[in-house]
Amino acid sequence: MKPAARLEAIPPYPFTAIARAKMAAIAAGADIIDLSIGDPDLGTPAHIVAALKAAVDDKRTHRYDETGSGLPEFRQAVAQWMQRRFGVALNPDTEVLRLIGSKEGLAHLLWALVGPGDVVLYPDPGYPVYRVNAALAGAEGYPVPLTAANGWRPDLAAIPSAIAQRARVLLMCYPHMPTGAVIDEAGLREMVAFARQHDLVLAYDHAYSEITYDGYAAPSPLQIAEARERTIEFHSLSKGYRMTGWRIAWACGGADIVAALWKLKSNLDSGVFLAIQRAAVTALTGPQDCLEENRRVYGERRDVIIAALNAAGWKLEPPRGAMYVWAPVPKGLTSAEFCERALREAAVVFTPGAAFGAQGEGWFRIALSCVGGTERVREAMRRLADTLPVICRK
Repeated sequence: MKPAARLEAIPPYPFTAIARAKMAAIAAGADIIDLSIGDPDLGTPAHIVAALKAAVDDKRTHRYDETGSGLPEFRQAVAQWMQRRFGVALNPDTEVLRLIGSKEGLAHLLWALVGPGDVVLYPDPGYPVYRVNAALAGAEGYPVPLTAANGWRPDLAAIPSAIAQRARVLLMCYPHMPTGAVIDEAGLREMVAFARQHDLVLAYDHAYSEITYDGYAAPSPLQIAEARERTIEFHSLSKGYRMTGWRIAWACGGADIVAALWKLKSNLDSGVFLAIQRAAVTALTGPQDCLEENRRVYGERRDVIIAALNAAGWKLEPPRGAMYVWAPVPKGLTSAEFCERALREAAVVFTPGAAFGAQGEGWFRIALSCVGGTERVREAMRRLADTLPVICRK
């Protein structure tokens, strides 16, 4: 059987290869410490789990979600959360849409908005889903370079006018994955102005909005009045509420954009288990202690990693957002070579920066989530320091 030609336009999902290498090492008997994936290890808060258990016992949750866009109480909880967090007033009936995770929503947004001849602008380095689904939708992807010299922020003025004129979507993500860079309102205003100038949609991936440090609070582009009609913002319960396996998120913003995404999704999926939606309401409206706990625990691990790397010769500033440390690989190695050697010599799994685009080459990503907790993070850094001379050997 020959697969569809569209699959030839995309590479294998990079994290699949990492998982295979990790599993092979475990099968060989290695004591692996996995710092490759941003999958919260602290567990979903107990009151959310209790809400799910109660909802599962209600047989009315066992049926289809016939609303299409999500339970009314879920969409209302989202609207209340956005008002409380950002001061943004949303119509829960027309400006909020339930998703099966933000990964799914971001992918399907491109299917809904672009096609052959269109251009999708996305950050490089950035989430691989952006570029892959631009290709699957038949559009041309244009990577917007983010560099350390520019604080990992986009230089939108450097985008060629011929590209900007054909662009339909500008994808951006702050706090930024994988670098942990953050942005201020002035930076968001530049994005909104660019979107207005070139008549395109700003798709803002805000999955890490609640994972920030050192007093920084991430702003929303929807706080900018003129942004609403051409902005769609994606939030997830995966990171902040530690619900990665639950697969629930939302998109919100301009009603016409939300409607386009809903129209596509209504033909592709049958929604999210109603019990999970009820539990998500509890997450959004109940105690928010887990958000501060995340900042405290991830912040401690961030500081452990930064201190260890700097003691080993790096010169890094701690990131102010997301749940990763982004560091340059030692000279003479590619990001893949460094990560392969770290796995082989130290039994520690990192993610090579090249997985996030051409601008990620020369860097590697360390996740702040780790099964076993902060002490395992410390152990990983000790192993790296002990084996670094071997890892870097020519």
